Amino acid sequence: MVQNKAFLYKAVPDGWPVPGKDLSVEDIGFDETAPPPPGGFTTKNLYATYDPSQRGRMRDPSIKSYTPAMTVGKPVVSVHVLGKVLKSDTPKIKEGAIVLIKGYYTEEYSAVPESALDRTAVIDPKPGVPLTAYLGALGMTGMTAYGSLHEIGQPKPGDVILVSAAAGAVGQTVGQIAVQEGLHVIGSVGDDRKLDFIINELGFTSGFNYKKENISDAVKRLAPDGIDIYYDNVGGELLDVALQNMKDFGRIVACGTISTYNNSGASGAYGVKNYSSVVRKRLRWQGFIVYDPNIIRWEKERDEKVARWIADGSFKSVDFFTHGIDHAVDGFLGMLKGENLGKSILKIADP
Repeated sequence: MVQNKAFLYKAVPDGWPVPGKDLSVEDIGFDETAPPPPGGFTTKNLYATYDPSQRGRMRDPSIKSYTPAMTVGKPVVSVHVLGKVLKSDTPKIKEGAIVLIKGYYTEEYSAVPESALDRTAVIDPKPGVPLTAYLGALGMTGMTAYGSLHEIGQPKPGDVILVSAAAGAVGQTVGQIAVQEGLHVIGSVGDDRKLDFIINELGFTSGFNYKKENISDAVKRLAPDGIDIYYDNVGGELLDVALQNMKDFGRIVACGTISTYNNSGASGAYGVKNYSSVVRKRLRWQGFIVYDPNIIRWEKERDEKVARWIADGSFKSVDFFTHGIDHAVDGFLGMLKGENLGKSILKIADP
């Protein structure tokens, strides 16, 4: 047996997850001499993603949602794990291959069963594209951003788009896609460092720090003629302000409500006051799941365009690393608190 430290889900959190009580890092062991599972393979894991959606899976299993609840006592399920294949019992996966596994455990080593083959992709890196881009802009994050922006947002050159959580993984990807496609891009962020980042590094037209400026005043200042598209990652007060400032026939892409994820109950939720704008302005306000057929149908176009943009340097694949699985809990909580710039990734081992 060798050490196999895992990011463990220990109990259903009530509000913010508590280190040691709800989440921990513990050695669960790995037998490196054992054969791979029948029809499966084993991996040494290199990276795992952090995603806000993981918090939604840390719930009582009786509460139904579009993804199953995580299992208490098991490692935290990452949206994607990138690993190197050690042993294989399937011709589909060769020893030494780099694989991207969807919805798998956050741990140093994995024994991956045959049942996971349909959600495993062998990565063939493109020139000029970093390996970690397949966890972000060329992974689920980028599919979320590209598919929903085009399917629901229906962007056109010259449109004004407001992006919330604009320095986060999905936000910075949406913003950069919109910049590439000729939109007027406004970002909402929570500190001045992020504001400088989205404008001077990512090319957003403008932005504001919602912790230092009144949100309503900022939106009116930066979009005096109104908003065509609001890309909503947070819900809450900014959604309410956006509703008030949408143009007629504007589109709202409902991607996430991170401002509510750690509420301990409904009493802590922000109540939307400007709902009447939906009717009055004939708005399109739609949610989605990234694996919906109408979203995933954009995958080929996303792959071609975003890979080309990354390779030519016009699009930044921005990663925010937590180094070492010993720090997995801190990295996860930091992601939920918005301490990251770009895609939050746990680096487990060197490639």
